[in-house]
Amino acid sequence: MPALTQFVKDELAAVRPRIVSSATAEASAMFRFGGGLNINSGRVSVQAELGHAASARHLWELVKQLWNVEPELVAVSTSMRQGNHYLVRVARDGERIARRLGLLDSYGRPVRGLPPSVIGGSKADAASAWRGAFLARGSLMEPGRNASLELVCPSLEASYAIGGLARRMEIPYRARESRGAHRVDIREGDAISQMLARMGANDSVIKWEELRVEREVHGSANRLANFDDANMRRSADAAVVAVIRVKRAFEILGEDVPDNLREAGEFRMKYPEDSLNLLGERLNPPATKDAVAGRLRRLNTMADRRASELGIPGTLAAVDAAERGIDRG
Repeated sequence: MPALTQFVKDELAAVRPRIVSSATAEASAMFRFGGGLNINSGRVSVQAELGHAASARHLWELVKQLWNVEPELVAVSTSMRQGNHYLVRVARDGERIARRLGLLDSYGRPVRGLPPSVIGGSKADAASAWRGAFLARGSLMEPGRNASLELVCPSLEASYAIGGLARRMEIPYRARESRGAHRVDIREGDAISQMLARMGANDSVIKWEELRVEREVHGSANRLANFDDANMRRSADAAVVAVIRVKRAFEILGEDVPDNLREAGEFRMKYPEDSLNLLGERLNPPATKDAVAGRLRRLNTMADRRASELGIPGTLAAVDAAERGIDRG
């Protein structure tokens, strides 16, 4: 079981519903999502198989508190699963408890979703039903692209029922079928926090929000680092291109380079890693970034015009030649 899911279930298993209808809704959802009815030769029992020890103990106590019945509570283990699972079963007086839970209707027929008393109950009952369903078959993935609070539902009817309770609490959800099971999940970060709070997992809300902030900060730091790296690469590439073009401009123009443009070009070649701001500070007299850029641009324009008149490669052709040389290397 993922650590975050374990943390939430540990907290929820310690929540005690204060209203009988809410306690009944929680127990009903735990049995429905954890197993449900078992009818054998006319004998009715209710059972839930849970992967969390505190949840199993919590369900045992709910049944004992509500109907003064002590369910069976046994640990089960199979080769197909890691760790123990816990079976909570009411066999003796099972039909009466099934009716009280709403898993059998007034005619003795199995209810496939959740009982009408839960569907039409209060928001507190709806929150308790979600708590029970989560304790039975819920999971919480950490914040990120795949973050979700998810329930694996035993039937399509159960997914509709539990989704309707989320809608009544004004919490957006999604019902879907995936990997051979009906699932209801909540994916928005704020909605997950809201549902955790509704279920009574207040410490888990704090932990969830801390993880969200940590993930957002980490993501922002990575984006900034990538942005800075990209800027550095672009600046370095631009500096290399500028040096190549200046060298070719000097070759083309020879002694016909004006003094102010010559100084800017020579400093560009001498200090290829300098920014235009720093390059301008080295000139005498100092010049602004725009002034340096303008001088280098005029130098290249003069050289390209002369090259066109002479029918020889210009400054950009020198850049292309250098790039082809790098590719061959």
